[in-house]
Amino acid sequence: MLTRRRLIVLSAASALAPDAAQRAAFAQATAADFPKRNVRMIVPLAAGGPTDTVGRVLGQGLSTKWGQQVVIENKPGGGTNIANEYVAHADPDGYTALYGTSSLAVNATLYRSLSYDPLKDLAPVSMVATFPFFMFVPASSPAKTVQEFIAYAKSRPGKLVMGSPGTGSAPHLTALLFMQMAGIQMVHAPYRGAAPAFIDLIPGRIDCYFGSGELLTYSRSGQVRALATTGAERSPAEPELPTIGETLPSYVVDSWQGVFLPAKTPPEIVRKMNADIVAVLADPAVKTKLANTGYTAQSSTPDALAAYLKTDTEKWLAVIKKADLKID
Repeated sequence: MLTRRRLIVLSAASALAPDAAQRAAFAQATAADFPKRNVRMIVPLAAGGPTDTVGRVLGQGLSTKWGQQVVIENKPGGGTNIANEYVAHADPDGYTALYGTSSLAVNATLYRSLSYDPLKDLAPVSMVATFPFFMFVPASSPAKTVQEFIAYAKSRPGKLVMGSPGTGSAPHLTALLFMQMAGIQMVHAPYRGAAPAFIDLIPGRIDCYFGSGELLTYSRSGQVRALATTGAERSPAEPELPTIGETLPSYVVDSWQGVFLPAKTPPEIVRKMNADIVAVLADPAVKTKLANTGYTAQSSTPDALAAYLKTDTEKWLAVIKKADLKID
């Protein structure tokens, strides 16, 4: 029986249906036209470093595809939190993106308080690259293998110095996991980036540094010695180097970088940007550029990146808790 109340409900639904369809059509049209102006890609580290380099390779590819400039804007500092927070609170229109790093999986646990939640305030778009770190020692070090380094460190507990680009940085946590699994103790010396740490590694003022593949130029020239890679498999960038896992079974650290947008960005724009990033990373020239410095071009769906971030957060939570690390 068609009651008066039922008639009102049906009439309201009928009136709203075209409006809903119009909104959906408008959203799709907006995504199809995106972007109509320059897009800012916020990089959380200083210009000239490995992360900045890969971000610029992606930005150049997207600029070509979009016919709009992707402007790389470096906002270093705060353990990447300055950039992360900036994008988390930016207008969710797709025109401000974060070139995020694995620090997003660390900071919520490492810092006592944050003004953003990496899992809630950022919308994953796509993975961009995965890469291992490499274990470097001075050329003068008596250790020529990982096993020899562990024995050397055990013979001098608490005397060897491990450098990093900062407390809580990915290389620092990579070294912490190594020390925990190897059962060794080293003094941590935080630096303001990889360059000053390497300045001290070359003459032996520090004894160990975990860094990206861009730093292999130093070992290839004989200035330092690379002992191994942290990845699950040997790196194509230096295939003769063993993995640390060949000495310490189950030790694996593969870091990553990816693109994020503010959480409330329309899903149509997220999907459009994802598809375009996937296309750029499929370009053989882009793959080669990244491979030459130890990076593997690796796109993903937004859901896959979200799942990876969650899994990585849980992994580093255990390492940070065991080391009793906290930053104000």
